[in-house]
Amino acid sequence: MAASAQTSEPRIGLRERKKIKTRTAIREATYRLIREQGYDATTVEQIAEAAEVSPSTVFRYFPTKEDIVLTDEFDPILERELRARPADESIVDSLRHVIDHSMELAQQSEDPETSRLRMRLQVEVPAVRSRMMESMSVTGQIVCRVLAERTGRDAGDLEVRVYAMAVVGALMEATMYWAERPDSVELREVVLRALDTVQRGL
Repeated sequence: MAASAQTSEPRIGLRERKKIKTRTAIREATYRLIREQGYDATTVEQIAEAAEVSPSTVFRYFPTKEDIVLTDEFDPILERELRARPADESIVDSLRHVIDHSMELAQQSEDPETSRLRMRLQVEVPAVRSRMMESMSVTGQIVCRVLAERTGRDAGDLEVRVYAMAVVGALMEATMYWAERPDSVELREVVLRALDTVQRGL
């Protein structure tokens, strides 16, 4: 999804730090160009030139231009951190803990203006919104695997898939809700409200 988390500071090697530096340079160049000329007018070639890398390097880190907007550094460790939570904890409580912590880390690494731009693009640009829905299905698969391990059921069971996608759908709608009114409500508050709704109902 959209935004994943870690519950403790990771030990990151030199190679991974270099990768993060490159990804960051590509994203920063992308945001700068989008602010100057708009999303549709910004090409991967322009992004590569501004980030001082080749277009093939951009695609190596981000399969599509939309992924530059949607991807953050916490995505790869979501599954690991969910598995690190107590096995008898509900999946919603686990996600609440992981996501809450990830937002604290994200606030330290990304300025509010960039966060608002990313969310606005998810609302306003059809290609970004469509790609977001694709990426959320991957998040749903992660949640399915964790649920299956905790319940002893198959990850492909209908009930497991329905519950996992209900959680993922709640996170996506929370993101969209906030993007439509970023100045009137905190993203963290909206996400936690969405998880509460899944857990407790209306």
